[in-house]
Amino acid sequence: MTTPPVDATTTPAWGELHTHYQEFRGDLRGWFAADPGRAERLSHTAGDLFVDLSKNLVTDETLELLVRLAHEVNLPERIEAMFTGEHINVTEDRAVLHTALRRAPGTEPRLVVDGQDVDADVARELEKMSAFAEQVRSGEWTGVTAKPVRTVVNIGIGGSDLGPVMVYEALKPYLKEGLEVRFVSNIDPTDVAQKTADLDPETTLFIVASKTFGTLETLTNARLARAWLWERLIAAGAIDDDDDAKQAAVRAHFVAVSTALDKVEAFGIDPANAFGFWDWVGGRYSVDSTIGTSLAIAFGPDAFRELLAGFRTIDEHFRTQPFESNVPVLMGLLNVWYTNFLGAHTHAVLPYAQQLSRFPAYLQQLTMESNGKSVRWDGSPVTTQTGEVFWGEPGTNGQHAFYQLIHQGTRLIPADFIAVATPAYPLTDVEGDGKAVQPGADVHELFLANFFAQTKALAFGKTADEVRAEGTPEEIVPARVFSGNRPTTSIMAPALTPSVVGQLVALYEHITFVQGVVWGIDSFDQWGVELGKKLALEIAPAVSGDDAALEAQDSSTAALIRYYRTHRG
Repeated sequence: MTTPPVDATTTPAWGELHTHYQEFRGDLRGWFAADPGRAERLSHTAGDLFVDLSKNLVTDETLELLVRLAHEVNLPERIEAMFTGEHINVTEDRAVLHTALRRAPGTEPRLVVDGQDVDADVARELEKMSAFAEQVRSGEWTGVTAKPVRTVVNIGIGGSDLGPVMVYEALKPYLKEGLEVRFVSNIDPTDVAQKTADLDPETTLFIVASKTFGTLETLTNARLARAWLWERLIAAGAIDDDDDAKQAAVRAHFVAVSTALDKVEAFGIDPANAFGFWDWVGGRYSVDSTIGTSLAIAFGPDAFRELLAGFRTIDEHFRTQPFESNVPVLMGLLNVWYTNFLGAHTHAVLPYAQQLSRFPAYLQQLTMESNGKSVRWDGSPVTTQTGEVFWGEPGTNGQHAFYQLIHQGTRLIPADFIAVATPAYPLTDVEGDGKAVQPGADVHELFLANFFAQTKALAFGKTADEVRAEGTPEEIVPARVFSGNRPTTSIMAPALTPSVVGQLVALYEHITFVQGVVWGIDSFDQWGVELGKKLALEIAPAVSGDDAALEAQDSSTAALIRYYRTHRG
């Protein structure tokens, strides 16, 4: 059994942080004016990531106390426990070893956990996945009519969807010409219907991603996809309408990411074409496992290994760097500071990179499924607020939507701004508008000017006197004042390469872990998603017309079901 959590609120550091908070007055303008070295001192490098923490609402004393808190809740020991395979996922009695998915080949000593040679198992599945990806990319793997694959459809949900689709969008400039990947996740039939509507069944490959091969949404969509394949192939005259032809089509057009080989085979997929992963890989931590099969096909095994190398770079930084300069540790502790002392409820992630458009959605599962807990890992109630609502959209879209609330609203919203120096598509506005945009303007530079301006505006604001100096009528001066002291972290990288994407994901994985340790919670189970799924199965008969099941419902649920049954077209 793992050791009980330390109650952070009983530590000396927490008490000193509370006293510090009571005397705390954020003053980013004053701090920067009085301390020319603040930006340099509070900026750090982790791999290819340059991380500027200087616009956060912290002093050197704040950071010193937060680092002490990390030691007092035994964060160093918890980090080692995770990396070495202790069963820190207590409620499921499992190790937590997503970091093992990206260990360098040949690392010594070898990682053996519960009698399992983890390194050998990971290497075997990676090689199997890579070989399959090369078959598809080269055209060696063909459909039932001997045509090569042009479209891959990944069917999964949660971590089997959010991770792959996020990385696919992020790395789309690396996509092999002639290939496309689509993602089906929602059980809403609209999703699978629209994603398959214009596809050629003879050149489509489906990947069914479900560890247990029992996820309701995924298996329902897989059956719908199988029915679509049969119907379209038969209509095209590509196969006969008989069981043998249908089964041959499934074997040629479906593979699985699962360890439930009996269920895979019962569906009609050849178990030899199933790629496995392990119970010590949580779904939201699985994009670097065979759950990324669609990515290995889209970008190639070499790019996938580069993605893994990026993860590994941050793993090593997290495991070895002193906390005073350890970026995931510091960012996790800052989130604790904002949540537990400054009263923040949400956290914005604002990528100034359109390719990272799905990154905030990915982080929603990573952070909120991990740390949305009200009991600690020993079953006792938490003693602090836990978790934040993560949200965001790419800049500059967000500037024209919700930045108003961040700049001038009454709520404190810490925000992470993410940008890259070199764009995938370096375009020039040849004509310009002759005013704000000069002819020949580098559009990425215009874009990043917004990135730099927003964090500056949030930090330093604009005073009433500065507004008046612009000639603003007195009656609207208050409306144009910006208070400043709105905290941001800026993260920059040279370019959005596979390695950098891996580094960004690992960064937030470890930020999430740090917060969970401070709060004493198990960040690796997700029992909160189970009750609704169980009730859905119980309610389904009532929806379908079972009056006895309907009468068993509460009055609100029953009324809603009756409305549905009356109005269903």
